[in-house]
Amino acid sequence: MWPGPLRGTVVVASRAGTGPGVAADEGVPVGGRADMTVDVAIVGGGIAGAALATVLARDGYEVLLLERQTSYRDKVRGEILVCWGVAEMLALDLEKPLLDAGGHYVTRGVLYDEVIDPATAKEQAIPLDRLLPGVPGALDVGHPEACEALARTAADAGATVLRGVGDVEVVPGARPTLRYELDDLVTTVSAGLVVGADGRTSSIRRRLGLALRETRPTTMGGGMLVDGLDAWPADQASLGTEGDLYHLVFPRAHGRARLYLLHDVAQRGRFAGPDRQARFLDAFQFRCLPDAEVFRSGRPAGPCAFYPMNDTWTDVPCAPGVVLIGDAAGWNDPIIGQGLSIALRDVRMVADVVRAGPDRSVTAFTPYVQERQERMRRLRLAAKIQTALVATFTPSGAARRKAFYTVFRTDPVLGGPRLAAQLGPEKVPAEAFGPENVARILAMG
Repeated sequence: MWPGPLRGTVVVASRAGTGPGVAADEGVPVGGRADMTVDVAIVGGGIAGAALATVLARDGYEVLLLERQTSYRDKVRGEILVCWGVAEMLALDLEKPLLDAGGHYVTRGVLYDEVIDPATAKEQAIPLDRLLPGVPGALDVGHPEACEALARTAADAGATVLRGVGDVEVVPGARPTLRYELDDLVTTVSAGLVVGADGRTSSIRRRLGLALRETRPTTMGGGMLVDGLDAWPADQASLGTEGDLYHLVFPRAHGRARLYLLHDVAQRGRFAGPDRQARFLDAFQFRCLPDAEVFRSGRPAGPCAFYPMNDTWTDVPCAPGVVLIGDAAGWNDPIIGQGLSIALRDVRMVADVVRAGPDRSVTAFTPYVQERQERMRRLRLAAKIQTALVATFTPSGAARRKAFYTVFRTDPVLGGPRLAAQLGPEKVPAEAFGPENVARILAMG
């Protein structure tokens, strides 16, 4: 059992040497305890880890949540829950903390693109609030605010949340153990299950020796949080290509929006330098946007950063007594914005395994492993097709995109890879991800 006074609290490292555990040098019990026992220990207190901690703590499980950062920072990504991800959020009963964190529903998606007349694009807006039953739209939320809110919600549900944790070591097995450092003190924990939710550079994945497979990036994607966009419709997201840039606009309340740009990977560093924020905003003077002047009033409200865009995956994201979720288990190319939705699906499926009984073997996680393998396979293809459509900055790329846009809404197989990004990869025909359909799309134009 976790010591009573700490359960349901958030402890942030003070670096004063007063944290719980075993003194690293002397190996002397602190507070009379050298070893802790919990039902579930989660390494990584981002959205995936904090969401799982909340769900399991609400069920009465003894949960320990370990987070490296003492405060969450703007990572310029991971801020959109597409419609199928909102359905996962609602199923997990996590809407309130995310709305309290500033989450904002977007009900229309407009394809403002160089191959479509702006008036026609607006008339053909995608009704995000009518795509899935009971789903009021896509949800835009700040990543640092969402992490903070979910960590606090996990603590309120009874989880113990420790932030500022140093090195973590895990030993898989029928009863896995982990050791973590906090305030120069080391604690050994015995857990029924260890969950690696520690992101793209997951130390848990490395320590388990699980290979991360990856595709080669073809684009760079970057974003910036912007204030002062009060004239932009708060219920309308925008995406489209013009010239050699693909843009996305995800609005929030009170004139704030997260703006994104993608360009060819060969132009790495295009928005580098001390004036990157100004040049980033200037790039939004697209002719395909009917109100591009709106962006002249924008004010940077966060960093401007770019990342290579690619897919990664682990074939089997688990070991005896240990399972990976979220980016730790592999991520989808962010060009289709699936990261948060993937994380919440992972949370729901792993929580179901925990609830099913005490078995924490690799076999027990077979349903999660198999579903995730197929889910990520389909999303990889969806991202590949999206890149071919919107981020192939050539005349043939534009021709392909124009031909696709005229028919994808009325052909559920042809349009399946595009529609899957909002409906969910399992909600479109399986043949949409077959080689014949992929080849058919890539040959358009």
